[in-house]
Amino acid sequence: MVTTEQAAAAPGGDPYQSDCATRRILDRIGDRWTVLVIGVLGEGDARFSELRRRIEGVSQKMLTQTLRGLERDGLVRRTVHPQVPVRVDYALTDAGTTLLEPLRALQQWSIAHLGDVSASQEAYDRSK
Repeated sequence: MVTTEQAAAAPGGDPYQSDCATRRILDRIGDRWTVLVIGVLGEGDARFSELRRRIEGVSQKMLTQTLRGLERDGLVRRTVHPQVPVRVDYALTDAGTTLLEPLRALQQWSIAHLGDVSASQEAYDRSK
């Protein structure tokens, strides 16, 4: 684990400081919609409507905002195909692809520990 002092000394900055650029990156990749969009696009390119179908519960507005942010950050590429009707595809960039492994590790961790976390939540709720 990196200490706050080590992070502050690192050339990338200190994500524990609110104005640090690395904090903004962590905010982006830690967002639940980002995690799910990256996961779907890790399976291949997708159109907006496909992403919306695959990611239950995401609103059109949130999906649009998430995709724009990911495109701005260089994690997703948006390709417009000039045809009638216009077709837009989304794909992971090389940088976005590097997120697949750590995000899959988090997904596997959540599956492996679902029972423990659920039991802890129930015990906590009963005690309140």
